[in-house]
Amino acid sequence: MNAGLPVFRYHADPVASGSIREAAEKCACCDRDTGWIYTASFYSAEEVSGRFCPWCIADGSAAARFAGEFCDSYGLADVSEDVLHEVTRRTPGFHAWQDPRWLVHCQDAAAFVGEVGYAELAAHPEPLDELRAEMRLDGWHDEKQLERFLTHLGTSATAMLFRCTVCGTHLAYVDSS
Repeated sequence: MNAGLPVFRYHADPVASGSIREAAEKCACCDRDTGWIYTASFYSAEEVSGRFCPWCIADGSAAARFAGEFCDSYGLADVSEDVLHEVTRRTPGFHAWQDPRWLVHCQDAAAFVGEVGYAELAAHPEPLDELRAEMRLDGWHDEKQLERFLTHLGTSATAMLFRCTVCGTHLAYVDSS
């Protein structure tokens, strides 16, 4: 993690994930050039001209000022109101082809680790097996086709990897163009 940046419980390294990058750009909320800027989605009915610094995300001022959220609450139904607000209003979102969704485990939001291909996902057999099971339920009955798809993650599809903040279990879902 980069020293000096705010700590995000549910997105441990937003620089590595590409959600925050170094930039000489003023924050749309605080109007300061902090040297860092948020690059992923922000959902608001209000027109926002510019992007936000990590500090305005962390303290909730960007979400409050522009009545918006950094990720959809889809999938977060089983968490407390405090966790819901921390994830949607005070945590950087991430880049995805489809609408990003946050995973939950042990009745808490999981921490986003990053976008991974098959090689990285294979290091975590549990979420890989869960993906196989989910995809079979979604109609992927041809095992060879399913494995071909999974082994090519990182090209036209990717996996979004999360880690449970309570028990450390890894989780994933597939995102594709």
